[in-house]
Amino acid sequence: MLETRDLEMIAEVVTRAIAPLRKDIAELKEQVITLEERMTALERRMTALEKRVAVLEEDVRVLKEDVRILKTDVSGLKEDVGILKTDVGGLKEDVGILKTDVGGLKEDVGGLQENVKDLQTDMKGMKVTLENETVKGIHIIAEGHLDLSRKLDLALMKKEKQEMMDLRILHLENEVQHIKEKMDIA
Repeated sequence: MLETRDLEMIAEVVTRAIAPLRKDIAELKEQVITLEERMTALERRMTALEKRVAVLEEDVRVLKEDVRILKTDVSGLKEDVGILKTDVGGLKEDVGILKTDVGGLKEDVGGLQENVKDLQTDMKGMKVTLENETVKGIHIIAEGHLDLSRKLDLALMKKEKQEMMDLRILHLENEVQHIKEKMDIA
């Protein structure tokens, strides 16, 4: 018979041998739990996919009905296409006439473009005149009014003719400038 010491040794050896097995079992339990979680997620996905498939089946049924309606419409369209072919023949004749008209319009547009260029040149001259004369004229008048508000005695001495002369001189200077520009252009 075995003694207590032998039994303790055997128990210790068995305990050592079982320890790695317990560790392996614990790891297996964790893996099983992970697999169960994945299975649950897959089941949820499957349920969602089943719902989508049901929706798709309904969509296919609706599409089949739409295709049946479209087939009916296509036969009507074929008749309309025959009519359109006849109309296209008439349109081709009209396009020929339009091409002739467009040629005349191109010539007219060329003339209009030249007129627009001339107008642009005139507008630039007017703009320069307005900017130079008007802004300077306003500036001169504003200076006169500022002088009135600042130095009433000095402003009373300045005569209205002087302001008008300043404006007239400014206008004449701008006209001379305009004439110079036209001479440079020609």
